[in-house]
Amino acid sequence: MMAETKPENCEKIWKKFLRNHWKMLIIFIVGAVLAFIAAIYVFLWFVGEAQLTGLAPPILSGWAMGHFIPFLLHLIFWVFLFVGIPVIIAAASTYFLWWKKLPSEERKEYRDRHLFGKRSHKTDGGEGISFLVSIVFCIKVYLDGNWGVPFATWKFDYLVYSCLWAFIWVLIIFGIPIAIGGIWWLHREMKKES
Repeated sequence: MMAETKPENCEKIWKKFLRNHWKMLIIFIVGAVLAFIAAIYVFLWFVGEAQLTGLAPPILSGWAMGHFIPFLLHLIFWVFLFVGIPVIIAAASTYFLWWKKLPSEERKEYRDRHLFGKRSHKTDGGEGISFLVSIVFCIKVYLDGNWGVPFATWKFDYLVYSCLWAFIWVLIIFGIPIAIGGIWWLHREMKKES
């Protein structure tokens, strides 16, 4: 009898985990989506408030490092306060109320067979998304008629909402097919095991 290879081992443990805990996976996905949406709302709220309070100038020509660094530090604070802390509380609650209540043999099996993978030091990939967002951003600026308009005359809100618009469209264009494919694959794999 041959020993299982690492990819097969990892694939089997994932199938077992999904078969036994598919409801928790759905809860994790919904929680991640809600946290992402909350982070966007906090970001947009803070952009508006920063301009009202004078922390950030409304026109890009008025920006300097003296505006950028305090803006960034305040943004990190508010996102951590309104999104980070609830996510930490939810993760700790999940750990103590769900993960710790699993039988110790099952937890050990998930750990030993690397359910959550091994840490990797690879950093390739990810540049493609920012490139696509940049392309979509350029298309939006062109369609808005701001292609030849100097950046210094743009409003800060226009820059923020245009970047967000580009990011959301990239997510829609690629995220929906990936989600459909992932759901189809999970459904097919779950039926194979039955």
